[in-house]
Amino acid sequence: MKVLVKHKQIIFLLVVLLFSFLFFILLPKVFSSHYLLNSNLGQNSTASSVSVFVPTYISTPGVVKGIYMTSWTAGSKKLRDALIKLIDETELNTVVIDIKDYTGRIAFPITNPELKAYGSEEVHINDLRDFIESLHKKGIYIIGRIAVFQDAYFVKYRPDLAVKNKAGTAVWKDKKGISWIDPGSREYWDYIVLLSKEARRIGFDEINFDYIRFPSDGNMQDISYRWSSTTPKALVLKEFFSYLHNNLVEVNINNDSKISEPTLSVGSPTASRVGADHRLRISADLFGMTTTAENDMGIGQVFENTLPYFDYVSPMVYPSHYPPTFEGLKDPEAYPYEVVHSTMQSAVTRTEAFASTTGQSLTDYKNKLRPWLQDFGLRMDYGPAEVRAQIKAINDLGLSSWLLWSSANKYTRDALESNQAPISNVQ
Repeated sequence: MKVLVKHKQIIFLLVVLLFSFLFFILLPKVFSSHYLLNSNLGQNSTASSVSVFVPTYISTPGVVKGIYMTSWTAGSKKLRDALIKLIDETELNTVVIDIKDYTGRIAFPITNPELKAYGSEEVHINDLRDFIESLHKKGIYIIGRIAVFQDAYFVKYRPDLAVKNKAGTAVWKDKKGISWIDPGSREYWDYIVLLSKEARRIGFDEINFDYIRFPSDGNMQDISYRWSSTTPKALVLKEFFSYLHNNLVEVNINNDSKISEPTLSVGSPTASRVGADHRLRISADLFGMTTTAENDMGIGQVFENTLPYFDYVSPMVYPSHYPPTFEGLKDPEAYPYEVVHSTMQSAVTRTEAFASTTGQSLTDYKNKLRPWLQDFGLRMDYGPAEVRAQIKAINDLGLSSWLLWSSANKYTRDALESNQAPISNVQ
């Protein structure tokens, strides 16, 4: 009887221990695993349902050789593919794409609600993000072009910021019928910065600012600038240049991004790439005559005023745009080498002088020079000889980077050296 009782006590003790083990040790682990699993499932579900776009960028080529592309061309797969084929097969390594032209319309889908609220979006390039990504995989450097103070849309949106007639009662227009924003309007400066940041977020490596000047053609006797009337034009623009630099270069606007470093074949035109610094680059387009003018020519552009604030400066030294008798030439357009060599020689001299007096690197400042050359003709046809003559002119000055302009986006294939070493895709 005593043995039976003892056995019952042992069995009871074992049951208590088993129950304690289940209740205090095993069950909490089971429940915690269950909730952890559910939590992970929730996280995975969220991650799979939300797609976050992360742009890629590439460094500026050591030598930039580029062409211009309108937003309409970029929005047509057939047209743009022909130009990308030209880049693939030649020494070209860069493309400049319109993101806002003189109409003021932004040519790509906007995601920033603050920018979208302006209503200036008119999408010409629906797949711009994917297009940029595909170009980066080929090692192509991408510049977004903004026509700044020519902006027909914004003038209608905010006529109070526009250039007006002398009485201030009507919007002033140039001889082409294009309306302008007063360059002194700081509200508009904010808008340009906002647009630049949006372009950076979708993958542009550089932003190029064109029409950064006061108007020059039209009835200049019947014109007024409400926002610039008390400040010299050159100073207004210099302050704008500084504003762009402070808000786009001095601050980190990359957000979340990844740097795409292409695998490049030896001998390819983009084989020498700058390494560590992947911040946004900015560049300025200038009247070609700024390199030789001794004043602001009434448009506010002074060559030296751009040098401290922009990574690259692009004088538009088109021979067709110089007046008869320039440099003693009866028809400057017929002398592409002479015009480009003379004007860019002046640019080099002034750049080196500025760098020297401000304690900057002569080499670094000289490398800022990246002129626009013409691949079009006004009064005569321009072919391979004329285009190559311009390139030779800058090479003879120790410059190597250039951009070709054709408003029709038609470029002279035979003026370009073939690319013997094809670019490999990014891995």
